[in-house]
Amino acid sequence: MLMKQAAAHLAHLTGLEEEEVLKLLEIPPQPELGDAAFPCFVLAKSRKKAPAAIAAEIAGELKTADFTAVAAGPYVNIQFNREKWSSELLEWVGQPSFGKLNIGNDARVLIDMSSPNIAKPFGIGHLRSTVIGAALYRLYSETGYVPVSVNHLGDWGTQFGKQIAAYKRWGNDEALQAEPIRTSLELYVRFHDEAENDPTLETEAREWFRKLEQGDEEARRLWTFFVEVSMKEFDRMYERLNVQFDHTLGESFYNDKMGAVVEDLKTKGLLEESDGALVVRLEEENMPPCLIIKKDGTTIYPTRDLATAVYRHDVMKADKLLYVVGGEQKLHFKQVFAVLSRMGYEWAANCEHIPFGLMRFEGRKMSTRRGKVVFLQEVLDEAVARALQIIEEKNPHLDNAQDVAEAVGVGAIVFGDLRNNRLNDVDFSLESAVSFEGETGPYVQYTYARINSVLAKVKDANNDSENGEVTNSNDTEFNDVAGRAATVGDASWTLLKLLADYPQYLEKAVGRNEPSVIAKYAIDLAQAFNRFYHAERIADAPAEVRPFRVNLTKCTAERIVRSLYLLGVRAPERM
Repeated sequence: MLMKQAAAHLAHLTGLEEEEVLKLLEIPPQPELGDAAFPCFVLAKSRKKAPAAIAAEIAGELKTADFTAVAAGPYVNIQFNREKWSSELLEWVGQPSFGKLNIGNDARVLIDMSSPNIAKPFGIGHLRSTVIGAALYRLYSETGYVPVSVNHLGDWGTQFGKQIAAYKRWGNDEALQAEPIRTSLELYVRFHDEAENDPTLETEAREWFRKLEQGDEEARRLWTFFVEVSMKEFDRMYERLNVQFDHTLGESFYNDKMGAVVEDLKTKGLLEESDGALVVRLEEENMPPCLIIKKDGTTIYPTRDLATAVYRHDVMKADKLLYVVGGEQKLHFKQVFAVLSRMGYEWAANCEHIPFGLMRFEGRKMSTRRGKVVFLQEVLDEAVARALQIIEEKNPHLDNAQDVAEAVGVGAIVFGDLRNNRLNDVDFSLESAVSFEGETGPYVQYTYARINSVLAKVKDANNDSENGEVTNSNDTEFNDVAGRAATVGDASWTLLKLLADYPQYLEKAVGRNEPSVIAKYAIDLAQAFNRFYHAERIADAPAEVRPFRVNLTKCTAERIVRSLYLLGVRAPERM
């Protein structure tokens, strides 16, 4: 709101478009320099003057009750009028509709996310696609889109030939029934170890997958078993992570849909033979050929992803397709989207790969084939145990301590991932994630609990007072108590401006498909509140400023809770 006001005035004086001015406006490095700064370098060429001279001219021409303007070298520094804006901003951020954007116009966005492989453990490496996808789902819903989440299970492919071949050679039914996921992993790892010295294993695996594709009874029986036990494991993890899906459809769901795609490619003259396989050549797109049918006649990932995309657009009516998949699959998706475009599907332009960096654990890259997997359940259990230990030390009489520890421990893991730019590799540290200090989930949660403690004191004070009553921000007129600059200190003004900036952060997060924007906003908000808490009295503030500060506190609590919700993190009221 404030920046738009400044941009409107500056656009009139500079001849630039308002949107362009908005992009140019900066936040000064020190608060005493002002609330915003406009750099005049961009005007130097057209005005044929030095930026500092232009800044002086503009500052002299800016006469408004909204703010004061001062030239500082090549910048026009702007200080908003607190007397004018404080009550208006606080009333705005306290509205129930605040932060609800409608930039999506009900466009249907399908989000392919999580997608663990059947018969493999749900490791810490699966965390990123799951929590990034879930956060994007909430962000799109918050901004006027209609998101649809799909768990695209890896329940098909040569890996199942390997799994069945390993089971047939070394499987133990008793061990498999007792611990199906760990035993399946051990068999899979052994397969790859043995295959290095026994090439017949790979041939055997391909044959089992061929049988599976052709409906062999034994192959289907084992495949069904692996799918069922895996889903039980996955569902436990999703429940703890507070993640739900609109659809859970594995790769196998598209088996009967690939034939039509292959025929379409043939009809359009796009398929070519290459060493016994069928490919779509993509030299014009500066990419290697996209493999569609292997030389043994079996399908491969691109075949299924082509059929999947067509189904999602035609049947599920998606306007936009997002694939939250690791960055190592960048070429694969570029090829798939290019083939869709070659097939004449204009909507291929609305398919987007949302890549993310690797998850490392103490510097080690994880590999299912080598058995280097850190089980997510074990990490969550350890995080909850550490959170419980800290809670018992700080607040030994807390009710529902175990439930709070679950919210804090699991939230620490989720927040610890999402606070990172999704393109960056993450070297996971449990100790750092669970810390109640620094830029962590527990720090933000603890700030929310502190706010609730403050508001409880306000309530107690109200009960003890005959006339003193503090209402919700939506019901309070602030003009009498927040209309004078003297009532709005530097810390509360900084906090209020940050609250008012929330819609911009939300729009940026969706525009970049970047949940870390909201995670960092939540951290900034918690830090700003704590500075306000230490600088200005709240519950026992003087009567003339108390309603303003209390309502500012309530609005902060609401925005912290909403930000954490968007990230999939619970906010306990007490800790």
